[in-house]
Amino acid sequence: MKKVLIPTALSPVARDLLVAHGGYEVVQNQDVPADELLRANPDAYAMIVRSEKVTAEMLDAAPNLKVVIRAGAGFNTIDIHHARKNGVDVMNTPGANSNAVAEEVVALMLADARHVVAADPSTRAGKWEKKKFMGREIAGKTVGIVGLGHIGRLVARRLSGFDVKFLGYDPFFSEEKARAIGVELVPLAELFAKSDYVTLHLPENDETRGMIGEALLSAMKPGATLVNCARAGILDEDALRRVKAEKAIRFLNDVYAKDAEGEKSVADIADIMLPHLGASTKEANTKAAELAAKELIDLDDSGITSAVVNREAPAGLDPSFGRLANFLGRLARAMLGDAVKPSLLETSFYGTLKPYAEWLVTPVAAALAADYDTASYKKTVAFLEEKGIRYNARTPDDAKGYANSITIDLTGHLDAEHLVKASVRGTVEEGNLLIARINDFDRLYLDPTGENVVFVYDDRPGVLAQIASALAKDGVNIDDVRNPHDSRGKTSLAFLKVNKRVDDATLKAIAEAIHAESAFRVSL
Repeated sequence: MKKVLIPTALSPVARDLLVAHGGYEVVQNQDVPADELLRANPDAYAMIVRSEKVTAEMLDAAPNLKVVIRAGAGFNTIDIHHARKNGVDVMNTPGANSNAVAEEVVALMLADARHVVAADPSTRAGKWEKKKFMGREIAGKTVGIVGLGHIGRLVARRLSGFDVKFLGYDPFFSEEKARAIGVELVPLAELFAKSDYVTLHLPENDETRGMIGEALLSAMKPGATLVNCARAGILDEDALRRVKAEKAIRFLNDVYAKDAEGEKSVADIADIMLPHLGASTKEANTKAAELAAKELIDLDDSGITSAVVNREAPAGLDPSFGRLANFLGRLARAMLGDAVKPSLLETSFYGTLKPYAEWLVTPVAAALAADYDTASYKKTVAFLEEKGIRYNARTPDDAKGYANSITIDLTGHLDAEHLVKASVRGTVEEGNLLIARINDFDRLYLDPTGENVVFVYDDRPGVLAQIASALAKDGVNIDDVRNPHDSRGKTSLAFLKVNKRVDDATLKAIAEAIHAESAFRVSL
């Protein structure tokens, strides 16, 4: 019998399914912290959690643990890399909580618009403060949805009956699909500037952390409302604090750095605060529990790994090539720019990488979409198609001599008539990631780990020095640089590896000063 721990208030359907299967012993106790329950059961084979943290220390203390399942979509509370190191599969149940979170967004908007939270205790106290609680209607307003994954799309569907206008931001969502759900895709800055309500539906990762900062918040209308039922880390709280004081932005919040009792850092700026109730409905709890149990059974009985989010590289493949594939995808996406919608992904895996092509395309897909939450090749291709991206796995021509290299071509539409294409190639040498080519700029051989900024401009003397000077003024040091010309000698590329992240204002100022064709940053 395999022992499964459930240290959370999860629907009993998970326990019932596992017990009915006959191969599992289930220990469920929501009153004992996950780390204590794990220590008390060192023979545990699997653990199903909700928002509980699973740390490296917990994983090290459980030598027999082989599976951790997050009954929900986000798995940022689990140390997936240490889990992989310990041979532990981490799985999630994407979509189980989507409707519950979407309905919570609507509930927060209505509660705030009609002063439900404050008016209830006032009326119970015998007061009659109708003037004080003058509200506003949601009908006729503009709602901006940042992230059009499962939850973002459901928010649009649930609010459609309020006769609102929807603006959406999702660099990986097609115009056609957006129109089908009544959403107009716009740049992120425009969404913040034009929306009466902005609701966030992004995962927290290296790309999104602190993404909602002072520039975007300052663009909001006076008195506009920001709703965060996604992740705390995507919002710069200090920036909101400054902007709220000036513009009286309303802030409705359900997410925190730590899901536990204690003071909350946003208490002074949140107009409504909930204790991370987004997924806390009986229906979502039941669905997540059912999926978690079925995934564990499918993994053990049928070897189905499609829900594993920290898949180990297949035997014989250097895991560094997975990191390379992901970085090349992010580099190609950054090259296209936010205004361009990707429509075609083409890959070539050369040399000994050919047998692993289906595995390697998944980290590329993860680079192209912030809400990527799948793992298997079949689901990856379906996911790309959902985003309006056609996938072409090219047959590599080894006569080119690109031994153990990866080439990624990403094509997108700037508008109905203009296509934009980014082409990158890279390899791994002695465990080091190397970028070999960017478009027509060849033989770069640059290690991209860390922070990088890239500029493309008309070739002329002094530009590189101009870039370096501007970075120095901002306290940014250059660790490495490549500055080749294209084959015609007309355009130059400046690929600079720097010691810290270059902020938006500096990047924009440099681009304008050197009249850059394109300028972007990318990190690894």
